[in-house]
Amino acid sequence: MPKPKIAFVGLGRMGANMARNLKDHGYKIKAIFDTDKKIASDLAEELKSEAPAKLADVTAAADIIFTVVSDDRAMRKIFSTARGTDSLLVKSEGKIFINCATITPAVHIEIARNAKRRKAKTLEACMASSISQAREGTLYLMCGGEKDTYDSVKKVLKKMSIKKRFIGPTGKASEIKALVNMVMNANTAALAEGLGLASALKLDLKTVCEVFSQTGANSRVLETDSDDMIDRDHECWFSAAHAAKDSGIAATLARSAKLSLPINAATLAQYKKMTAEGLGDLDKSGIAELTFPGRHTAQKKKKAAKKKAPSSRRK
Repeated sequence: MPKPKIAFVGLGRMGANMARNLKDHGYKIKAIFDTDKKIASDLAEELKSEAPAKLADVTAAADIIFTVVSDDRAMRKIFSTARGTDSLLVKSEGKIFINCATITPAVHIEIARNAKRRKAKTLEACMASSISQAREGTLYLMCGGEKDTYDSVKKVLKKMSIKKRFIGPTGKASEIKALVNMVMNANTAALAEGLGLASALKLDLKTVCEVFSQTGANSRVLETDSDDMIDRDHECWFSAAHAAKDSGIAATLARSAKLSLPINAATLAQYKKMTAEGLGDLDKSGIAELTFPGRHTAQKKKKAAKKKAPSSRRK
């Protein structure tokens, strides 16, 4: 049986590397699409693929279409149901959409319902991994939707993941993903406060991290983020802006469940503050810029100086 033809919509570092990985495993990447046309054309050349100008042409080219977009608004746009608009849903009968973005569960449900009306299928494939895992095919995937749809694409998903888990109906995988990122973000914020206080107390930060690792203060983010916080190396793997979005999704779910989550609320406020102050493009480890002594003031001064600097452009 021939391998299904694949397409990708959303070519950030996750989407692009997922496409590269499947190409390495012998899948034909027939079409790719991104709002940044240069990114799309460059990756199309690399993968010997096409970069159609229209979403409808992406759907027409492939059997399975992966979407890895930024947020609810972007997701609704590519799956528009408005008459006369370009959309992945145009002539989508028989197609399978595997949606990997971290968006609100309600939007996953909405997209699944609209696709079903057009006799297309959808699957949530929420990712709890990073860029290197996308390239190596070692993602951890949480999947939601109809079980027969999941079963029909397991061979493709196996090439992308070290482990995959079917969670249940549409919306349930994205609920769990929201919880994963909520807890991760809270752990990151707590670590930034712990190391910030340790710095203020003039403790040796490497010693503090070693003690944390052997006690109840240990966490996954201690391993991944502590050196970056200490060294102020905030190269972006998972941005502060995305952390704010994802903690916000958890806050919305909590409100609907009539629960108070004060730790998540405090974490969300910190990441929103980063975004408001122009630090949203930093990695989530950049939250340490708000907690280490002297750093926040320095960041604000740097931003103010940049605003006051005269433009070098000719008028």
